[in-house]
Amino acid sequence: MKTKISKSILLNTNLIKYISLRWFNSFAIQIITLSVGWQVYTATKDPLALGLIGLAQFAPIFFLILPAGVIADKYNRKNILIICNLLQIMVAGFFLYYTVFGFDKISILPIYLLLIIHGAARAFYEPNIFAILPNIVKPEMFPRSVTYVNFFNEFGSLIGPIVAGLLIAIIGGWVYLIALLSFLIATISAFLLPAINNRDTNIKRITLKIVLSGFVYVWKTKIILGTMTIDLLAVLFSTIMGMLPIFASDILEIGPEGLGLLRATPSMGGILASMLLTQLPQIKNAGKMLIYSTIVFGVATAIFAYSTILWLSLTMLIVYGAADMVSKNIRHIMIPTITPDNMRGRVMSVHSVTTEASEEVGDFRAGLMASFIETELAIFIGGVFTVGFSIIWWFLFPELKNVKYIKDIKKE
Repeated sequence: MKTKISKSILLNTNLIKYISLRWFNSFAIQIITLSVGWQVYTATKDPLALGLIGLAQFAPIFFLILPAGVIADKYNRKNILIICNLLQIMVAGFFLYYTVFGFDKISILPIYLLLIIHGAARAFYEPNIFAILPNIVKPEMFPRSVTYVNFFNEFGSLIGPIVAGLLIAIIGGWVYLIALLSFLIATISAFLLPAINNRDTNIKRITLKIVLSGFVYVWKTKIILGTMTIDLLAVLFSTIMGMLPIFASDILEIGPEGLGLLRATPSMGGILASMLLTQLPQIKNAGKMLIYSTIVFGVATAIFAYSTILWLSLTMLIVYGAADMVSKNIRHIMIPTITPDNMRGRVMSVHSVTTEASEEVGDFRAGLMASFIETELAIFIGGVFTVGFSIIWWFLFPELKNVKYIKDIKKE
């Protein structure tokens, strides 16, 4: 039965279009993230400047993500995805023009301004891309579809940094042209998705109560609350991606090509984990596995912080990525499965601001701490905090710990 479902999934044209949309969008974002980080750090040699990259992206996400969730429930999700990718094409084009023709002569301020627009597009993209998948695949195929989507999305995260690192060294700012073309393919893929009718007719106008209703639902649904907040704290304290230019340049001394390798290595771990997950039946004791994976995530971060040996650093990044993939797979199945369709956009917007966007805040946290203490200590402290909070969550959210099979959880 599992083999039959897997074959049906791989032949599902709607899912293939969705994977193409996610893959090329993720690919482009990886290129922009790595390129901007290297560009800013080589120009400033300032860890705080790297942290500000995360803050510039997070600020618009923080202010727009909740209204974006309402928009995802009130209006057509497919059309919103098309508009978001068109805006990203413009951002990539401006990065290309500014870097190739003006960066050496002007300040880095325009880079931060472009990242704010980039973050605004992501704010509307995130809740829609998560909410639309249950609209285009059958319910019985949804859990396995999420696993395959995560696999291909992680593959994009792997290829993006490697390509970006090599191209930065070879062609410099022209790397943004690859990002532009990738966003273009993502736009076409979104356009080819089937027509859907997800509009919630009960939303007559957007009020503060409607905007906050996603938070209210999450707060009342303790399984979702525990799932989101444990990942929020893990990413907030254990994210290391924004600090990788420092490790590549000053600690491991491996240059921009090595930076691409460091950035890509967590995705290698994620791909290995997702390949295993596609072949296994649904995860048993999903709540406990979520907490276990977060503990492993924090331990890998702490060990990576003080590693000066390349193979050990790469090994810890593989473990880091594998643990994150297990957590991500459980969350991306559990939250949409529990949430009714008419609330999914708003709930996924909360999910985005508490998990996806927290990576940027985590980068800012690490950069700010590293500007006062050594970078290695800043990352190590974050890993220790992640392990500690995971243990606390084991006792604080018994509803989460007691989840066995996700399919048995009823919508609330």
